[in-house]
Amino acid sequence: MIYDFHTHSSFSDGQLSPMELIHRAVRNGYKAIALTDHAGIGEVERFVSEISKNCSLAEKYWNIRAIPGVELTHLPPAALADAARFAKEKGAQIVIVHGETIVEPVERGTNRAAAECPYVDILAHPGLLTADEARAAKANGIFLEISARKGHSLTNGHVVNLCRNTGAGMLLGSDAHDEGDLLTVDFARAVARGAGLAGEEIEQVLEKNPGILLEKCLRK
Repeated sequence: MIYDFHTHSSFSDGQLSPMELIHRAVRNGYKAIALTDHAGIGEVERFVSEISKNCSLAEKYWNIRAIPGVELTHLPPAALADAARFAKEKGAQIVIVHGETIVEPVERGTNRAAAECPYVDILAHPGLLTADEARAAKANGIFLEISARKGHSLTNGHVVNLCRNTGAGMLLGSDAHDEGDLLTVDFARAVARGAGLAGEEIEQVLEKNPGILLEKCLRK
């Protein structure tokens, strides 16, 4: 089973419409997919409203859990908490924050602001985050992402080591922008192994932790 909580449609910088993205995920054997287009505060309400309609239609006819969400991207760190709360109020079931990846000029302080915010579900590709930030993520039930995307994946090993040392939870995300970026079972396991995960850790990241996040979304 494949769970992927980080994807992008043509609503932001992805290549596929929301419906085609979900359909191709179905064809890849996905159990669940979250559509989390890049958004600032001005796009959140429209994205969530329109994506929710597509997700509802997909779930009616296809065997997949389709989840409306957003990825808050390049916001000032001081604005993240209000933006994440606003996204939840407008119906985003999953809120991701675009972390301090080493391949983009994300403002310093973003990782900490996200890790300390109870309205955030996933801190994506957090780059060289600190142990204190990882501990804050654990305290707030926020998952740290192991990224399958080129560039962002360069710090996966660092993230895994910090999570082992602090107990913070991990998820693997495709950060898909096109059909070729979507996960397969074999590729997801290969990325996990390449990040340094092994044995039961892989099952925890690929199956158990996604189940925990899904239950959290249902409760809300």
